[in-house]
Amino acid sequence: MPKLTVNGVEVEVEAGATVLQACEEAGVEIPRFCYHERLSIAGNCRMCLVDMERAPKPIASCAMPAGDGMVISTETDRVKKAREGVMEFLLVNHPLDCPICDQGGECDLQDQAMGYGFDESRYQENKRAVSEKQMGPLIKTVMTRCIHCTRCVRFSTEVAGIPELGAIGRGESVEITTYLEKTLASELSANVIDLCPVGALTSRPYAFVARPWELTKVESVDVTDAQGSNIRVDARGAQVLRVLPRLNEQVNEEWISDKARYAIDGLRRQRLDRPYLRGADGRLHPASWNDAFDAIAKVMKKARPAQMGAIAGDQVDAEALFALKSLFDKIGSPHIDCRQDGAKLNARQRSSYLFNSTIEGIDTADALLIIGSNPRIEAPVMNARIRKRYLNNRIPVAHLGPEAELTYPVSYLGDEIDVLTKIAAGKHPFAKIMKSAKRPMIIVGMGALRRADAGAIQGLLRELSDKVGVVTADWNGYNVLHTAAGRVAGLDMGFVPGKGGLDVDGMLKAAYAGDMKLVWLLGADEIDTTKLENSFTIYQGHHGDKGATVADVVLPGAAFTEKEGLYVNFEGRVQMTQRATFPPGEAKEDWAIIRALSDRLSSSLPFDSHAAVRAALVAAVPHFGNIGEIKPARWVKFGRTGALKSDAVQAGLSQFYMTCAMSRASETMAECYRAADQNSAEMAAE
Repeated sequence: MPKLTVNGVEVEVEAGATVLQACEEAGVEIPRFCYHERLSIAGNCRMCLVDMERAPKPIASCAMPAGDGMVISTETDRVKKAREGVMEFLLVNHPLDCPICDQGGECDLQDQAMGYGFDESRYQENKRAVSEKQMGPLIKTVMTRCIHCTRCVRFSTEVAGIPELGAIGRGESVEITTYLEKTLASELSANVIDLCPVGALTSRPYAFVARPWELTKVESVDVTDAQGSNIRVDARGAQVLRVLPRLNEQVNEEWISDKARYAIDGLRRQRLDRPYLRGADGRLHPASWNDAFDAIAKVMKKARPAQMGAIAGDQVDAEALFALKSLFDKIGSPHIDCRQDGAKLNARQRSSYLFNSTIEGIDTADALLIIGSNPRIEAPVMNARIRKRYLNNRIPVAHLGPEAELTYPVSYLGDEIDVLTKIAAGKHPFAKIMKSAKRPMIIVGMGALRRADAGAIQGLLRELSDKVGVVTADWNGYNVLHTAAGRVAGLDMGFVPGKGGLDVDGMLKAAYAGDMKLVWLLGADEIDTTKLENSFTIYQGHHGDKGATVADVVLPGAAFTEKEGLYVNFEGRVQMTQRATFPPGEAKEDWAIIRALSDRLSSSLPFDSHAAVRAALVAAVPHFGNIGEIKPARWVKFGRTGALKSDAVQAGLSQFYMTCAMSRASETMAECYRAADQNSAEMAAE
């Protein structure tokens, strides 16, 4: 490892490190605009100039490999003058419109102009002006501010995998643009806003909404998919105004999906802010909490335990799941289920439903088989990690399911499940590839696991995993990709049918037949609600979505930004949301609603505070107490033998933008959905 001296301090860095990284290792700040540690080196801006002993002129530290014996100086007069000159050139055509720029207050150009720039301009000519570009409903462009650092171009090409953004023109005529002036076709497109060091690319939905110093900032996790990307929620008063990514190398690095960033405007629309009761006229009418509880208690006291069921939705926190499970355990009903899409997942076999290799494990995989999943829309940030692994090591990837563009080359195996039988029998070319790999990986999605023959598919994959080395003493590459943020927590605590209990499909059929007198929907909207017309339905949630429209009683709950709650992502990592705002109107936290109702049913639950319900949860399932950690699952036998059906393999999700109550209420997501449709139509026409 090379040793070099930076401002008189000797440092040792890893082979391949740059001089800029060596300077940071020595505790010296180096200004930069084009350099970003997750992107390729461009060396465009020249702001990172430093002096190197025996070099005739300052060097660009971001592009210079650190060498043994180098002597670097960052505080000489020559370096100071060079940086001032670079900054002066960068500001030659900049409009200097900081008072009306949304980047103001968190702008790299502002900060570095103050720290390293010159205090006056010598340029008297007219400034260049560049027209705005069309990049879709999420990105607002003021390209006159652009300094051509090309971070956005490199991100879209290298990370997002959509080479639709680039530079045209030469010299002073260079412009950054989408080549065909259309929406960026990526689920990660808005990350270029965070990358832009000036105000050229800013958030269109957030334009002129607030300044950074007006906001209260809370660390949380995203629940729009099951990856649990770490985010920061910025709020002012009672409104969440924006969501930004938070660094977590193990989960999302520093990227988030467009849905995680922008679906939050759905929190301001179609909210449930008070209880409702369905009257004799068939309409829902506002009611008090006492009236709502009385109506529920009246039905629950008359019904037998076997005539009551509960279905939990995709974004429910662990505390609410545990409270509802505790209530139904106490009244003696075995009919509970958190798998509202009908996925055949066994809660007693944890390794059968986890992403066992962890997300970081993708970085060491050397072969990948994807079954019944489209990672690009089900977990776009994880899909970018697969792309990174492919670019670094050219690993072979095969895909079984509907044909899709995954941003990296794949061997498409079709959508017939028989291909899986051939791979397991070693009669398919990809079986040999997996057998020769040191760390092969399987990703199976909900498209395969919600089929009627899911048990046989799991058994076949279990056999394949042992046969080709997907699971060894130091590696478990069998992975399930969930699409629901609350699913793994529900499975971990056993929110599944008990002995003699019905699953979601069974409960809906029984309700339609009139045998299920009461169905409790805890944020459950992705079900066939038409089958609930013959049962007394309770809907507890935060939006007036599908479930609320058929409910006899509506109980207003809190969204994930309005409560502190535990979520477990698809790799089994326990994470926590924090309250950024309070629920609207009379809405309450979900666990508190269930606890209050339990008193009316003479089945009082043994906790009276959030701390108490979490303590009870941790006592029942200890790993919920290890925030940020993963409890590895023991590799056990699961699945069954049996014939596979001839149905085509589907993906877990058919589209990205509107998949939950919050995103369906979001105007921004609706715009993105329309723009994506328009892009698809234009591509089909071409």
